[in-house]
Parts: sequence; C-alpha cells; structure tokens
Amino acid sequence: MTVYILISVLILIACVLLTLVVLVQNSKGGGLASNFSSSNQFMGVRKTADFLEKTTWTLAIILLSLSLLSIFVIPRHKGVQNVQQSEIQGRIDENAQPVQDYQPNPAEQEK
Repeated sequence: MTVYILISVLILIACVLLTLVVLVQNSKGGGLASNFSSSNQFMGVRKTADFLEKTTWTLAIILLSLSLLSIFVIPRHKGVQNVQQSEIQGRIDENAQPVQDYQPNPAEQEK
C-alpha cells in the first residue's frame, strides 16, 4: 500500500513539473525561456530551448513509466473479498427456502 501511495505522489509531482515546463516553453522562441536568457547570458536561447525540450521528454517518459508501474502495485484484497462473498452467499442460502407445492385454502376453492 505504501509503494502505491509513493508512486501516486511521484506521478502527481511529475504532472505538475511537466505542466510548468510546458508552460515555460513557447513554440515561437518567445515565452519565459527567452526572458531568462536575456537577463543571464550563461546559456543562450537555443541551449535553454534544448534543455526545456529534453526536460519535457524526460518528464513525459517518467510519467509514462510510473503510470505503468502503478498497475503492478495496486493493492488488491482478494482474501477479504472472498470472505465477504462467501458470507453473503451463506446468508442467501440460509434465507432460501425450498418451493413447496401451492395448495389453496378450502375457502378459496369454493369461490
């Protein structure tokens, strides 16, 4: 159960980061990436765009991998479910009565 919760939290973090990285990008070269590169000439516009593109692909692959991994760690309570089903079936069997032949009352026969 704890592994499932951990993977779910990691999926949420990856989704938020992927959303932020995609919002920073602009397909025309503008956007926030160009604002960062103009104030800091350490990385050029092209290197910033490459970094954001690689980050986008990396986060997308991480998100896909975590989603596929979560399938295998979903908690399953087969034992509890079988006990509940057998208990319900037992109650149904207790309440079930055999069908008896219908015999009308003598008063009903005279009518």
